Amino acid sequence: METILHRIDSPDCSTQEREHSLKSSMQLLLSRDFGLVWWGQMISQIGDGVSKLALLWFVYSITGSPLKTTMIGLLQTMPPILFGPLIGVYLDRLPKKPIMIAADVLRAVLIGVIPCSVSMDTFTVEFLYVLVFLHAMASAVFGPALTASVPYLVKRHQFTAANALLQSTTSLGIVVGPALSGIGIAALSSQEVLCANTVTYLISAACLVPIRLFQEQLSHTKGNSIVSTARDLVEGIRFAFFEQRVIPLLVLIAAFYTFGASAFATLFPVFVGKLWDLGPVEVGYLWSALGMGLFLMSIALIWLTQWELSKRVYAIATSSAVAGAALCGLIWVSNPVLAFILMGIIGAGKGALTPIAWGVMQEITPRFMVGRVLSLYTTGAMVAAIAGMTTFGWITQEFGERTSIVGIGLMLFATSLTAVGLSRWVHEHQVVPDSRTRVGEPHAVDA
Repeated sequence: METILHRIDSPDCSTQEREHSLKSSMQLLLSRDFGLVWWGQMISQIGDGVSKLALLWFVYSITGSPLKTTMIGLLQTMPPILFGPLIGVYLDRLPKKPIMIAADVLRAVLIGVIPCSVSMDTFTVEFLYVLVFLHAMASAVFGPALTASVPYLVKRHQFTAANALLQSTTSLGIVVGPALSGIGIAALSSQEVLCANTVTYLISAACLVPIRLFQEQLSHTKGNSIVSTARDLVEGIRFAFFEQRVIPLLVLIAAFYTFGASAFATLFPVFVGKLWDLGPVEVGYLWSALGMGLFLMSIALIWLTQWELSKRVYAIATSSAVAGAALCGLIWVSNPVLAFILMGIIGAGKGALTPIAWGVMQEITPRFMVGRVLSLYTTGAMVAAIAGMTTFGWITQEFGERTSIVGIGLMLFATSLTAVGLSRWVHEHQVVPDSRTRVGEPHAVDA
């Protein structure tokens, strides 16, 4: 299978074409199908933001242990690691829309209905760990299914913009969710906050019911035997890691990033509680600042959608370096206002990697294989995430919060340096994703 990267043979698109592309990117939210997906994701991401802080606060308030708190993050990353490649194989074989709807309903039951139906005596940390793991299983299916659906919702040149807009729902969830969660925990309890999240996933599922995935192309493999599954998986691995140079380097960049960023997200209540002695409401506001920065970066990325590949990768390098510097600055501030500003900068710095990386992989991967490639990327990132959360949970417990924060900042600097190397390699070889589609692969259509 030949690579679909090539050297630049023609000049960049005209200014008129760029302006048309930017205008069409901004109109994505007005399209029927992508608009429904976006609104559904916005509601469910707010629910995710509420439940994430509630889960972490519940465990830390009961145990007082940073290591036991990191178990939440570890359990959330285990399913993509254990089952990610297999999930990718079946995402390429099966229609994605019913998979996403079923995953949303299952998440509503696990994090909403079940916590509402059990007593406080039964709702122990161990029981919560089981729910978190099962919820993470459903999320491990939903996330790649949603990302693999993008090529069937929007035009090819809108991939980066569409991914950025989907990330904006995550950032809005971070802005609104933790603030609501903090208020809810202070007024009610972590358990009742989790119960209220049932409706958010059900709304997301309802928004997905009427959408259409145009010209969805599925893998032609027949049967569900171990041999056929292994053959499809090997095909995806061969394409991603042996026929491409850009994808393995993107996986490496994501590994450095998630090694630090996931640990910071999981240990954030510990850092804030120890450094500034703040309660759940203040923690929610600070986490919302992170979401505000992430949202601004997501919107800014819409204007990067027509940048050549080397410039897009360099944007990852710059943003990661800024996030690392701001994160290290947290250990020197005692003023909550300054901490709020730094959290916003960290959020903006963290926001460039995922939409750009997803967009590039969606562009260079055959549509019938995109589920496998994205799942392999996610698996690599999650392996690094679980290693980072374990490492920095131990560092925090043994050497303190400041040492851990500096270490996380250094990992973001490593992300930046690796992205600079990839950007220079791409620029020197004048490599861009090929605008041509493969034989037998449908062209992107209007959403």
